[in-house]
Formats: sequence, structure tokens, C-alpha cells
Amino acid sequence: MRHILANMKFLILLIMIALIKCQKLSDGWGIVGDPLLHVRPCEGDITLVYVTGLSPAEENQYSLRIGGEFPKNTKMQVKFDSGANVTLFPILGDPVSARIRTLDEPNSFEIKFFQKGKDLALRVKGVTIGQVPYLKSLVINTIEYCKNATTGYLDRLIQGNRNTAESTAERTESAAKVVDTTCGKRQVLHTGLIVNGQPTKPGDWPWHAALYVLELSSLKYICGGTLLSKSMVLTAAHCVTIRGVPRVASSLSVVLGKYNLIGGDIATQEREVQEIIVHESFEFRHLNEDIALVRLKSEAIFDEYVQPACLWSVDAYKRLPPGRMYGTVVGWGFDNSDTLTPQLQQVKLPKVSEVNCIRSNPLFFSRLLTDHKFCAGYTNGTSACNGDSGGGFMIFVPDESGASGDVPGSWHVRGIVSMSVSRTDGPICNPNYYGLFTDVAKFRGWVSRHL
Repeated sequence: MRHILANMKFLILLIMIALIKCQKLSDGWGIVGDPLLHVRPCEGDITLVYVTGLSPAEENQYSLRIGGEFPKNTKMQVKFDSGANVTLFPILGDPVSARIRTLDEPNSFEIKFFQKGKDLALRVKGVTIGQVPYLKSLVINTIEYCKNATTGYLDRLIQGNRNTAESTAERTESAAKVVDTTCGKRQVLHTGLIVNGQPTKPGDWPWHAALYVLELSSLKYICGGTLLSKSMVLTAAHCVTIRGVPRVASSLSVVLGKYNLIGGDIATQEREVQEIIVHESFEFRHLNEDIALVRLKSEAIFDEYVQPACLWSVDAYKRLPPGRMYGTVVGWGFDNSDTLTPQLQQVKLPKVSEVNCIRSNPLFFSRLLTDHKFCAGYTNGTSACNGDSGGGFMIFVPDESGASGDVPGSWHVRGIVSMSVSRTDGPICNPNYYGLFTDVAKFRGWVSRHL
């Protein structure tokens, strides 16, 4: 009954949007009648209307009216500051002349008019109880209408934000549902510090996969990867393609639970490849959209040495402790003697700002760094190298927000080792420069659709 009442209120709200002639508001917000709150969050004829008094499960929603006449093929890109479910609604029974789809960039949607339309109404609802997704960007045919978007104006009205026993319990229950306790967990526990550039121990990185290609009747190691499920491995697109064309699936194999590059291991699992899924926008010359999935012919068996990693999510950001972001890269990279290391190595690298990255080598990074990549590493000889291509940039995320130290948590794949500056004396990466990583956060939607 509660959901029915909420939906009835929302339908009434949509009618009122069309019938009420709102008074002209200055920048900001103001209450125009009770129980409706009208907000002008951006420039132009854009109005947010909020209904007060809904239940805690329904109160983090509002309607967004975008006024105007929109020709056929008009495109809108809408972005929010947190997770949202967005639905198009007709106004006064007029059919909706547009369609909406989720973009790879977090909390972003594209709306396209398949025929001429007038005015648009969106129902926006947060995915987490007590959290309102505020409009962050609205681009209509390349023009940004929310350059200085305001946020937080509804927080005081949200019951989930008040310090009551009911709202606290609901927020805790909601947060518990978000945390996935089945991925990113080591089953083999070792003591001792992690040392950069030093061998790991078997079972330290149970989601790291080794990709091999069959060449002249023998298997050759080509790249790393990250196990996301029993049948799917995440890697770089350049690892599984030749000049942008996917390799033949039967020529590849994946080995899970591997520690020694050459020789025996405690408990490895070798799997044939059923399918190679390369991102449709992958561009091999500049390694743009350098991301791919490898589907295994038979499922992996989870044990002490084979486990899935967690896929990066918006919630992971919220649980990270404050400060600089660090990730760990593992693989059989080239050592100081330019040979692949025999045991799996690990290195902890900081994520680097775009400005510092470009400043370190303007000619290289200004051409290749895009908003779907990020920069990480050091300039002192500690970096991810060729042998680690396709492997994950793994970040430890505590189960409780802001916790640090020896606390429970899980490992999330935040990036994919993609490319780096090569040395002048050969096609080997230069460890004195930062590396470029595919930003998995920008492709979560794409990955999820194939899992």
C-alpha cells in the first residue's frame, strides 16, 4: 500500500508540473506551496519538484522537468553525483518521444528523441535509502546547462539523514546489502609485509589470471587478467586482438591460480576460451577503450588459490579512507635484466593526477591520456611493465567506510594495465615514467551487461 500511495503522489505531481505556473525563482530554491518544493538546479527551463512526507524508502526521489521543444535526434546526456534510477514519464498523457539508456560512465544516462517532442519529465530515484542523486550535468546537443550545479538542497528534508533509530537502521541495512562479501577475499592468509617489486606468495592474488596464446604448437604467455566470475576474465583489448581484430578464441587459454611462470604450481586450473568480447569502440593505435572480456569454456572452481575479484563500483569510493588512492599491480613483469620474472611480482602504485601525468612527458601523455584512462606509478624505476599488460590495478576497500589499517575488506579491480612509455633502446616499457590504465569505473555498465 505504501508503494501505491507513493506512485499516486508522483502521478499527481506530474500533472501539477504541467498545470502550475511557477513563480520566477532566483538561483537556488524556495518552497512554493506545501508539500511541493521547486528547485531550479541549472540554467534554462529546468525545474526539480520534490514531494515531502514520503516514506524513508521512497523519499529520495523527485521529478525533473526539462522544458522546450526538441527536434528529432536531439541527444541529452544527464549525470548525477550518485547512483540513480531514471525513468521517462509522459506529461498529461502525451506519449514520450524519447528513449533512455545507461552510459558506461558512472551515474550517467543518454536520452535520445526518436521524433519531435515538447517538454520532458524524468522520475529520478536514488539507489540507496536516504541518499538523493543530485543533478551534476545536463548536456543537450553538446551544450552544458549545469555548469554550476548546486547540490545538498534536499538533505534537510530526507528522513534517512536524521539521527533517529529508524533511519540509522535502514541506512545500515542498505549499506550491508551493497557490500559484496563473496568477492575479493583471500582464502590463504600469510604474515609479513608486502614489498614492492618482490615475489608474492601462492594464494595472495587468487583472481589474477595468465593468458596464453598457442604459437607453433607451444603456449606463450602474453598478458595478465582478472577473474570476475566463474566464467569471465577481464583484460586489456590489445592482449586479445591483432591490429584491432580479435584473435581466434581457440588459440587462447587461461590459467588460473598460477604463481610460477615456468614450472609447476600448487593448484592451477587451465581453461579453454569460448568467446572474446572486445569493447566496440576499441582503437588499437592509441589503445582507447582498451578493455575486453574473455569467456571461459568451462567454469572455474573457486578454492584457496582461485577466487573472483570485485568489480569497481561507486560505493567503493565511499568506503575508501581519505587520502591518496593506491592500487596494487601484479604480474610476471620485466625485471632489471629485461627478462620476465619467474614468480608473480607485486607493486603498489599511487594514482596520479592528470596534470602531473602530462607534465612528466607532455608529448606522450597529452596525446594518449583520455577521460577513460588514468595515470599511476612512480618515476623512480618502480612501475608496471610489459609482462603485466591486461592485469588489474587492485584497490583494497574496507567493509566499513573510512576504516584503515588491518581491517576486513575486499579487493576491487579499479583499472587495467594498458600502456607506458617505451625505452629508447627497445620495445620495453620505461620504468622511469608513469603508466596508463584503462579506467574500469567508466566501463562498469559495459562489463556488467556481459557478466
